[in-house]
Amino acid sequence: MKLVIQIPCYNEEKSLPVTVNDLPKEIEGIDEIEILVIDDGSVDKTVEVAKGLKVDSIISLGVNKGLAKAFSAGINKALDMGADIIVNTDADNQYNAKYIKELIKPILEHKADIVIGTRPVSKIKHFSFLKKVLQKLGSQVMRLVSKTDVKDAPSGFRAFSRNAALQLNVFDNYTYTLDTIIQAKAKGLVTECVEVDVNPELRKSRLFKNMFQYIRRSIFTMLRMFIIYRPFRFFISFGSLFLFSGLIVGARFLYYFLNGGGQGHVQSLILAAILLITGVQVSLIAVLSELISINRKLIEDVQRMVKSAGLKNYSEDIK
Repeated sequence: MKLVIQIPCYNEEKSLPVTVNDLPKEIEGIDEIEILVIDDGSVDKTVEVAKGLKVDSIISLGVNKGLAKAFSAGINKALDMGADIIVNTDADNQYNAKYIKELIKPILEHKADIVIGTRPVSKIKHFSFLKKVLQKLGSQVMRLVSKTDVKDAPSGFRAFSRNAALQLNVFDNYTYTLDTIIQAKAKGLVTECVEVDVNPELRKSRLFKNMFQYIRRSIFTMLRMFIIYRPFRFFISFGSLFLFSGLIVGARFLYYFLNGGGQGHVQSLILAAILLITGVQVSLIAVLSELISINRKLIEDVQRMVKSAGLKNYSEDIK
């Protein structure tokens, strides 16, 4: 059983040694542990430091493409390395590495496909009060949208089984955390959470400039993923709203018409017609989007089989 611990990095020459040195050297149930560093276009000495730490593999994206792209590149590389389990952790040593054994335990026991480390958000000293509130609120919204029990949706401390990693596609350019939760549920992957602890802050977060940017991007990500994986429910809700409104307005006109006052309420008839036509059109979009969604699922199944076959051939080539 091989574990690959991937660390996305962007200008982490100071914090990377602390992160790498804290990683476990052996874990019960794991035969081999390898460390993968993903350099997201760092302009400092991150790559040189990684080489000096003698990590097992380093890949570079050339220019800064963002956390989501770095994470996705790391997953693909870890699969190429023959990983049975992949753990993602931050280069700023935010997450306490001793909990990696707890993180992968549900996967080793075949109880989960994805495991997310739940931080004690309310107890983290370097989190502001506003950030704590927004983190909890965001996780509550994510639970509602994804129909999961994820307690700490923004947590990047995660473990993935090989099967889960083969099926995940990251669409967002901002972050993978929210994206993969909704996606996992839609694909029937089992997600569990384990309690983890964090280390003292080494540097300020660089993922977003301010809270309002974080909120805006998170809402957009959740909305987009909901449309991608629940298109029929999304569009039929809007279609039903227009149809229901059209029926109400039309019933109002009919009431006055039957009572001899229809001529003074022609505007209601026009509005009812517009609402009903719009409702029918949106409902048709719901049907078409569901057909597209089914086609996407078939393509993803083919993609997973192609990935599996390609990686198998790759493994045979390097032996």
